[in-house]
Amino acid sequence: MLDQRFDPAEAEPRLYKAWEDQGCFKPSGDTSAQAYSIVIPPPNVTGVLHMGHALNNTLQDVLIRFERMRGKNVLWQPGTDHAGIATQMVVERKLAQDGNQDRRSMGRDAFVDRVWEWKEESGGAIVGQLKRLGASCDWSKEAFTMGDRNDPDNSMMRAVTKVFVELYKKGLIYRDKRLVNWDPHFQTAISDLEVDQREVPGHYWHLRYPLADGVTYMHPVKDEDGNVVDQEMRDYIVVATSRPETMLGDTGVAVHPEDPRYAGLIGKFVELPIVGRRIPIIADEYADPDKGSGAVKITPAHDFNDFEVGKRAGHTPLNILNATAHIVDGGEADEAGIPAEYRGLERFEARKKVVEAFEAAELLQEIENLKIEQPFGDRSNVVIEPWMTDQWYVDAKTMAEPAIAAVKDGKTKFIPENWEKTYFNWMENIQPWCVSRQLWWGHRIPAWYDEDGNAYVALSEAEAQAEAGPDKKLVQDEDVLDTWFSSALWPFSTQGWPDKTPDLDTFFPTATLVTAFDIIFFWVARMMMMSLEFMGEVPFKDVYIHALVLDEKGQKMSKSKGNAMDPLELIDEYGADALRFTMGRMAGQGRNIRLSKQAVEGNRNFATKLWNAARFAEMNECGAPGEIDFGKIESPVNRWILSELTQCAADVTKGIEDYKFNEAAGALYKFIWNTLCDWYLELIKPLLAGMDDAAKQETRMVCGYVLDESLKLLHPFMPFVTEELWDRRAEGRAADKGFLMHQSWPSIEVFTDEAASNEINWVIDMITELRSLRNDLGVPAGTKLPLTLVNAGAEIENRAMTHEDVLKRLARLEDISMTDTTPDGAVTAVIGETMSALSVADIVDIDEARKRLDKELAQLDKDITSTEKKLSNEKFVSRAPAEIVEENRERIVDWTARREKLKVARKGLEGL
Repeated sequence: MLDQRFDPAEAEPRLYKAWEDQGCFKPSGDTSAQAYSIVIPPPNVTGVLHMGHALNNTLQDVLIRFERMRGKNVLWQPGTDHAGIATQMVVERKLAQDGNQDRRSMGRDAFVDRVWEWKEESGGAIVGQLKRLGASCDWSKEAFTMGDRNDPDNSMMRAVTKVFVELYKKGLIYRDKRLVNWDPHFQTAISDLEVDQREVPGHYWHLRYPLADGVTYMHPVKDEDGNVVDQEMRDYIVVATSRPETMLGDTGVAVHPEDPRYAGLIGKFVELPIVGRRIPIIADEYADPDKGSGAVKITPAHDFNDFEVGKRAGHTPLNILNATAHIVDGGEADEAGIPAEYRGLERFEARKKVVEAFEAAELLQEIENLKIEQPFGDRSNVVIEPWMTDQWYVDAKTMAEPAIAAVKDGKTKFIPENWEKTYFNWMENIQPWCVSRQLWWGHRIPAWYDEDGNAYVALSEAEAQAEAGPDKKLVQDEDVLDTWFSSALWPFSTQGWPDKTPDLDTFFPTATLVTAFDIIFFWVARMMMMSLEFMGEVPFKDVYIHALVLDEKGQKMSKSKGNAMDPLELIDEYGADALRFTMGRMAGQGRNIRLSKQAVEGNRNFATKLWNAARFAEMNECGAPGEIDFGKIESPVNRWILSELTQCAADVTKGIEDYKFNEAAGALYKFIWNTLCDWYLELIKPLLAGMDDAAKQETRMVCGYVLDESLKLLHPFMPFVTEELWDRRAEGRAADKGFLMHQSWPSIEVFTDEAASNEINWVIDMITELRSLRNDLGVPAGTKLPLTLVNAGAEIENRAMTHEDVLKRLARLEDISMTDTTPDGAVTAVIGETMSALSVADIVDIDEARKRLDKELAQLDKDITSTEKKLSNEKFVSRAPAEIVEENRERIVDWTARREKLKVARKGLEGL
């Protein structure tokens, strides 16, 4: 006997353990079956499950469970990323908390050993959290981007080394001095993804740079409205900066080549204050005549835009900061002409001193207070500096060409398609990829240097020594590779490459990648490049880009705002199924998810509705018949539900195949909640309680069959409650026939009966419309009304009489009669093609009903007009999130339909 309710807290861990113990997540190994594989976007080994993970992994699991049930040889490849900077930070903090040495005191080897120990003891907590979500990955194949340190044949390590060496030999990896995002706290280059751009209170300091060689010019004077009212003679040019300390490394001042104010100054010089260097005034279109003074200082070593301007002008960058963001000392400081009192100062101390010097020299024109965009390290929380340093780079531009062509040729498709534009825009303007990091945790760069600085890139130190010669003393590069370098190999390195393995032959290329839009550049594009370079084909056929999970008001979740939702807490409260189904129902293409606890609670109630339907079936002896003979089903209501089931299977299948998860989940919700639970179970009660044993037996069989097929269709979204019902509805069925997750997916071409569908849908429409009409007119709930069908015809009369008991019970009717004319005191409604008349004059206060309907119609008119006005505003449509615009359009559709129904009801009251 089924329990009164489903208990997720008890059932979910028990079911998951049973699946794992029985090896349910492993590929079938059926080489005759089509292979289907997905690689998990590897979460950081330091990570914990957040809402983005919950959405991403739910959608992957829906695809995996769906294709597994369709008989494919399925692999969901799991694993975690070693997360260089994040993991190093965690371990360093732990060392400090425990009162141990810092990493530099320990030395590199001891520190790396400590990181491995941490990883084995505490890392990868997110794996257990993914299991709580129901993720059916093949955990026996769990990979790690650093491989297995206990495996002397570490294929992941070999893969990364082989890729680096081969790219180097092809000239696609090289060493260069360029600007990078530099984190002064961790003293390493970081990727754009690890830079957090924040709007903070700031200043623009407007500085006067004196013109050299006695040069002067006439500069326009403007009034408060920006109108030129006069001219004045100037012997200086004004630049504005939010980082005054960088002026110590200025190499020029740029003006627009067509700016008439400065036309005569191009080629002249200014004398840079404090340091006394002469720097040229150059023409470059980067200078915006309409922004500030129209002149900009150029510091190539400390600004990405300035670097390009300086390169065009042939300037030699002057690096005035060291790795900890202090002003340099020694040779670089001498070259820049930095006075002794500035050397060694921390950057913000130097800023203060520079501003004071300009003020003392009366060269500080003004300080403008405003909000500025400032880059922060997302881990260190310190301001990031663009910094000139020697790093290893991948020639991404060359490698991007085949990756661009592959998408243009349709070998890989983005879903939704509009993300292709984002991909192309970045790939066609791609910059060299900095792949070196000044960390100790990560894949160490396979390059060794001799005493003269010559580099030897090789698969091992022995090979490097052989290349250098026996007399050369070699030292390995201290840097490690960017985490994204090893994860770029993920689709094939996880399958044993560089060895040729059966897994590689079977599961590469993968079928689908499910990921977020923000790593299209950092991960998706790089996997495309690496797979095409080393495997000769694309790594995946489809890339599904899912939207963001926002709070119920449409705002980004954050701990600081206090609106972040913890998926594990929601699972504790409502169960994993409820959270998963919520994600699925809301995962419309191109629409962000606005999540609320109420939505998750509502889908917990959906699971309860299904559970209660199973209890109803059990109490009425509707068992688990397995297959049924559709040709022998006679009752219209049973033929109707089988037709509806077939349509639901088709809709769910198409929805998942097209990555329209919301449409698949919506079809399931409508069928199970409305069609099956609300209507079918009500409509068959007379059959189950009747005296016709054959009809009763048929109904029990069909009800049991439809319920089981519904469990199969729902399983990818709600695996736990469906698996539990599969086994409990026929005690021990999982042991006998196998788990639900291994059953065959329902056919989409099983059964249709148009006549039965028309008949039962007529009954449902009649009941629905009569209920709605009663509600609109204010008929008391317990009052039974007489119904008259006007000029109904033989077919409709037959339907009404056949289903009289159901119609009277569910629409609360006193009786049903047939006439040629509308009876007095009746309100009419056309339901389908049937004129229906409810006699209400003796029951309803007609004047009060008119007033209520008029009031609601007026409110609907007002709401529709105001919303249509909003949607006709181009600014609103262009600026509002797409889901908000769509929500407003849907409201108009719903309100308009409601208005039309009320108009019919209101018209029916005329003359009463």
